[in-house]
Amino acid sequence: MSKTSLLGRDDSESNSQDEGSKSISESSSSASSENDQPAENANRLSMMQTLIHLLKCNIGTGLLGLPLAMKNAGILVGPISLLVIGIITAHCMVILLNCANHLSQRLQKTFVNYGEAMMYSLETCPNAWLRTHSVWGRYTVSFLLIITQLGFCSVYFMFMADNLQQLVEEAPVTSNTCQPRKMLVLTPILDVRFYMLTILPFLVLLVFIQNLKVLSVFSTLANITTLASMGLIFEYIMQEIPDPSNLPLMASWENFLLFFGTAVFTFEGVGMVLPLKNQMKHPQQFAFVLYLGMTLVTILFICLGSFGYMRFGSNTQASITLNLPNCWLYQLVKLMYSIGIFFTYALQFHVPAEIIIPFVISQVSESWTLFADLSVRTALVCLTCFSAILIPRLDLVISLVSSVSSSALALIIPPLLELITFYPEDMSCVTIAKDIMISIVGLLGCIFGTYQALYELIQPINRSTANSTDVYSHHYLFLF
Repeated sequence: MSKTSLLGRDDSESNSQDEGSKSISESSSSASSENDQPAENANRLSMMQTLIHLLKCNIGTGLLGLPLAMKNAGILVGPISLLVIGIITAHCMVILLNCANHLSQRLQKTFVNYGEAMMYSLETCPNAWLRTHSVWGRYTVSFLLIITQLGFCSVYFMFMADNLQQLVEEAPVTSNTCQPRKMLVLTPILDVRFYMLTILPFLVLLVFIQNLKVLSVFSTLANITTLASMGLIFEYIMQEIPDPSNLPLMASWENFLLFFGTAVFTFEGVGMVLPLKNQMKHPQQFAFVLYLGMTLVTILFICLGSFGYMRFGSNTQASITLNLPNCWLYQLVKLMYSIGIFFTYALQFHVPAEIIIPFVISQVSESWTLFADLSVRTALVCLTCFSAILIPRLDLVISLVSSVSSSALALIIPPLLELITFYPEDMSCVTIAKDIMISIVGLLGCIFGTYQALYELIQPINRSTANSTDVYSHHYLFLF
């Protein structure tokens, strides 16, 4: 049976090339392809399954940090900026789809992934130097995808361990009545790094699942738990919203840069756009799924960020779960959302795995293929775990990962790709100006956001601003 990789490479194509070198006849290869077709279609995604994956790719830990992001931008500037970033991000996803479709038709290929789209576009651009070095376009995109997706996974490790520690160590003081939290400093029983190591083997087993159709079951479960936790969060923050007129309309530019990084990080799905389309039974329906999914996601982000900041004001924490009452009902929110993030880890992990593993497998004999596959998956999960252990500031890690790689993949490269792909075909001046403007905004956000996040990371931790994921401290500041 042929296997279609997540990044769109059909293993049957590579196999047929290898067999061709061994003088295998075209007729037998064709018959094999026909026999495998029903099995491949059975493993492809329906429109609903694709929508579920798209929602889960975008609804991650960044969502819970949006109230703090609004605080970093201002009650007026924040929602407007988030809406603009959402529209631009969705538009860049559409650009990526259009470029991939155009190149697929031009080159008569069934599918072109993100890196290949960049490479093929550079091969036909007017500049001779870029044509000669077009392969570096694919290498650059692949590297950024690996950094971005593994960065997401590292943040997921921090988030799950942080919440697991709070659930376990707050249990003795958790009440049945839900009252607003009060300050209390607790000495941790176990270091948060212990909880990260506890989660590690379960995630290793989870990433051994390679079929997206199987993972759609877990994505559905993750969406259910996430939806339930979101319902409880909204139920609490909507109860007593103070007068928002006391909140600043616009924050300082330094804090706005942190907002930019968090906002771009929140839209986590750009790396999964082309793979999801490739896995659909009817790829022509993906545009509708993308527009519907991104509309729902953007509305959810603006509502949670705005209402969360309005509800807690200057006391808004790095994760809104830290502002919830310390009772069993809202402790359940942390548990349900952590379950959702647990299964989302496998979905985000697929992209770097499908870039790295085929290269590693190509270097070993066929008898070692399975061992090499599982070893690389295990090593990558361990890498995300150790990265989470070494970097304690969750909010700044989110901003740094987004400013460096997410902004490049989501805002900088897609409009440049459109310019390179369609420029020989008489693009309008409006489209050219639009693409240049989006790329400049993404580049400025990348540069200044990276600088600000690195600057904050090297500063001594301030208890009033640090999130609770502080693995080097001797005491944890909890809100009860």
